[in-house]
Order: sequence, then structure tokens, then C-alpha cells
Amino acid sequence: MLYDLDPVLLARIQFAFTVSFHIIFPAFTIGLASWLAVVEWRWLKTGDKIYEQIYRMWVKIFAVTFGMGVVSGVVLTYQFGTNWSTVSDKIGNVIGPLLGYEVLTAFFLEASFLGIMLFGWNRVSPKMHFASTIIVAFGTVLSAFWILSANSWMQTPQGYRIGDDGLFYPTSWLEIIFNPSFPYRFTHMIVACYLTTAFTVGGIGAYYLWRKQHVKHARVMFGMAMLMAVFVAPLQPIIGDLHGLNTLEHQPAKLAAMEGQWETERGAPMRMFAWPDQEGERNLFSIEIPYIASLYLTHDINGEVKGLKEWPKEERPPVAIVFWSFRIMVGIGILMALTGVIAAVLYFRKRLFDTTWFQYWCMALTPSGFIAVLAGWFVTEVGRQPYIVYGIVKTAEGVSPVLGPHVATSLLLFIIAYTFVFGAGSYYILRLIGKGPVPTGEQTYGTHGVKKPPLVTDLAHDEGGL
Repeated sequence: MLYDLDPVLLARIQFAFTVSFHIIFPAFTIGLASWLAVVEWRWLKTGDKIYEQIYRMWVKIFAVTFGMGVVSGVVLTYQFGTNWSTVSDKIGNVIGPLLGYEVLTAFFLEASFLGIMLFGWNRVSPKMHFASTIIVAFGTVLSAFWILSANSWMQTPQGYRIGDDGLFYPTSWLEIIFNPSFPYRFTHMIVACYLTTAFTVGGIGAYYLWRKQHVKHARVMFGMAMLMAVFVAPLQPIIGDLHGLNTLEHQPAKLAAMEGQWETERGAPMRMFAWPDQEGERNLFSIEIPYIASLYLTHDINGEVKGLKEWPKEERPPVAIVFWSFRIMVGIGILMALTGVIAAVLYFRKRLFDTTWFQYWCMALTPSGFIAVLAGWFVTEVGRQPYIVYGIVKTAEGVSPVLGPHVATSLLLFIIAYTFVFGAGSYYILRLIGKGPVPTGEQTYGTHGVKKPPLVTDLAHDEGGL
């Protein structure tokens, strides 16, 4: 019976498991690095030790999260060889250099200056330390640039030719890097990372305010997070709309699955809730608003939206997963934008920092960004099935010639290892949050009059430290 296990399905499950673990870490560190740069800028500009203490608390969390992201990212790289060697052989001439550029430019940049961020407090000037934070923040965004370029090319491939040997060869690197879906997916993901960090920091700030702990620090964290909710959260639906138009043009089957659209029709309704029945090619129930889907998909109330029946059954993605993941992502985006509206109202009423029910609200939304990012990636990756390179190479053609039991064994080992490793990392992060910002040493830092920590950083001394 064990040898009847489907290696393609297991390889997909394993990659989905590891990439779902991985994506939450860069989604957090990309936003956190940029936020730390703003916090340090405020520290150096004002000399207020509150900003210093906030920075020193969150840079430890950044270090742990960054480390877990690196570990989980290495596992993904190995899987290209162990589970997906056939597709790696076919498209390696295109994808390999893009992933190589990510390591040579972004990862080396981050790794080099991360040490200064953590251990350079009294060894470099304040400006150099600030520059290191900015460089690390830039490196995280640059890393996302290359990874999303490679992934977007697999969604909307161009700038290549297929040789007589069946391998892909690049013909234009500009077309490969800046493929049709890349600008929208990159922008959408970066904004999602910033919102993920904002709601995480805001939720923890709300927790401190509710507990009446570290109140001055909490007001800074909570206030900065709500600024992001006010000004950035409303941008995401606009970017998402542009991304949707691009998907309609290049991946219409994915879009039909996102909408639960089986029949091609004009004036298509927006299905707020439905239960797609893939076998029956219908929705078992549906709550609809007429014409709205055509309006936001085509910007024409009578615009035509293609249904899934336009494609053979074997060419359709798993509809229910894509349909519900999309609604989770959009629903969380609406809650984030609503939070920004509420925060603005409370600010003008001078109740932003002492409204208990809003603190509960923000605490409940602490993990919302991570959930939205995961839901978005499920839409993206499941929605392009049955292809691994959209419209050209099917997923079943890319799997390594390995037996199902072998993949099942490695999947089980990954689950066990991830539970211990990432469980320990998460526990340490929670301890840092529980400890909160702490006062630093009394020596001044350079000419800024900012307090400087002792010779050895808190990170090395912290109980249970790295």
C-alpha cells in the first residue's frame, strides 16, 4: 500500500508545507527592517531613549525571525533538487541565475550588515549603525525583488526559447525579470509585508497599553502602526485591483476560480460566499450581488467574464481552495482598512490610546497579516495548477523520479523538525515580547546624546539568548 502513495501529490504537499512556514518570516522581516530604520532615525533625530529601547527590543526579534527565515529558505532550495529535479533541469537556465542574483546581492548584503545592527552599538558611529539598518532593510526588499521575479516568471513566462533538448534558454533578461505579472505581484507583496509588520507591532503595542505596561513605548509602537493602517491599508485594494486586471489578461482560469465563475457571462455577479462543487461544475449555494464582478474585473458593468467551463476539467485549478483563500485575503484587507478608519476617528477624538475595545480589536488582528499573506500565496500557487510554468510545463511533469514513501518520510521528518526548531524560536520571541523594552546603559552615544548600551550587547546577555 505504501508504494501506491502519489509522489506528485506528496511533493506538492511538502513544498506547500515548507513554503508556508518560510513565507511568514520574510513577510515579517521585510516590514520590520524598514520600521526599525524609521525608529532609529527618530532616535537619532530626537535623542529620545524611548526609540532606542524600542529598537533594541525589536532588533532581537528581527534577528531570530531572520535566522528562521534563512533556515526555512535553505530547505526550499534543497527541494528543487530532491523533489523537483526534472523541472529544475528544464527551467534552471532561467530560474537559476535569478536565485543566484538574490544570494549574491540581497542575502550577502543583509548578512554582512546584520552583524553591525546587532553587535556594532559601541564599535561604529551612530550614522554608520543607522546606515547598516537602512542597508539591511534595502537588502530584504531586494531579496523579495529577485524571488518574486523568479516566481512571477513561472506565472507569466516570457523572454525565453525552448531548445531542441527541451530546455528553456533566456533570450531577454529584461523580459524575464520584468515579466507581465511581476510589477503588480512585487508591489502587492511589499505592501502586504509592511501591513503584516504594522499589525503585529500594533497588536503588541495594544497589549502593553491594555496591561498598562511600557506605556510610553506602547504609545509609540501603537501610534506608528495605526499610521500605516490609515495611509497604507487603503492602497492595497487599489494595487489588488490592478493585479486582478493583469490576472484576467494572463491567467483567466485562475481568476475564474477566484470568483467561483463556472459559466461565461456578461454582468457577472460577485459571489460573497459560495461552495464550489468541482465535480458537478457548479456552486452548491451562492450569495451574490449582480453585476459587481464584471464591474471590478473588467471595469464595465456588462463586461464578459470567462467561466471555468471554457477550459477542460484537467486544465482547471482546485476551485474551492482558491475561492476561499481569496476571500480570506480580501476579508482581512477590509478589516485592516476599517482599522485605519477607526484609528483616525479615535485620534481626532483624542481616544486612540485609551479605548479598551479598540485595544482588544488590534490584539485580535495581530496575526492577521500572516494569515492574509498565506491566503494570498495559496491563491497564487494553487491557482496556477495544473502548471508549474503556466501554460507550458505541468506540475506532474516536473517532479523528481522518487517513490511516494520516500517523499512521505521526508515530509514527516520536516514536520517534526519544524515543530521543535520553529517552536523554540517562537517561544524565544514571545519571551522577548513579554520582557518588553528595557532601560539601557547610561553612557552617551557619540554626539547625539543618545544612551549607549554596555560593551557587550543585550542580545548576547539576554537570558535564553541566541
